[in-house]
Amino acid sequence: MVLFFVSCQNDSKRSLRTIISKEKTGVGIKKPELDLIKTKKKAQEALDFCRRKNMNYDFCILIDMSLHSGVNRFVIWDFTKGKISGQYLVGHGCGKNAWSSDESKEDPSFSNEDGSHLSSLGKYMISGRGHSDWGINIKYLMHGLEETNSNAMKRFIVFHSWNLMSDKEVFPKGSPEGWGCPTISNNAMRKIDPLIKKSGKPVLMWIYNE
Repeated sequence: MVLFFVSCQNDSKRSLRTIISKEKTGVGIKKPELDLIKTKKKAQEALDFCRRKNMNYDFCILIDMSLHSGVNRFVIWDFTKGKISGQYLVGHGCGKNAWSSDESKEDPSFSNEDGSHLSSLGKYMISGRGHSDWGINIKYLMHGLEETNSNAMKRFIVFHSWNLMSDKEVFPKGSPEGWGCPTISNNAMRKIDPLIKKSGKPVLMWIYNE
């Protein structure tokens, strides 16, 4: 009986080590991927919205926050070609968690409240290019267009790059979390900035979690 008990204890320890190892390496854990059907549906809704609001209808930015933050959930959707033209990592707000951690990589919270340090869901009008203290020193103002993100300007929520953001997927780890701004890598911003900069109309950014 003693030998059997010791054996069970050892088996439990080995199982625990295996679980921890899988969590660290990602081996045996299925990486989530962008749902293309859902994304296409969102893109069509976005195009209809852009036409109604006289916004840019060459492209838009879609961010699917239902995905793990370690996979590419930031999409540049090309309306003219009806497909994705770029996919990148994007960080969200840490809330009460430690700044720059990835504690809510699988299940982020959202808020429109000032001081919450959380990201806000909804549609935004991206315009107003300016200097940022972060990343490659470029930011865009985010004008919240819905009740869920109406305080974006008041909260100083802007679109910018961040040195801590990776160019490649980091799953099963998550992207570093800031104070609510959607953050991308420096190289990603170098690709996206020219698109927004030369746009003759405001660009739509739609952040959703469904």
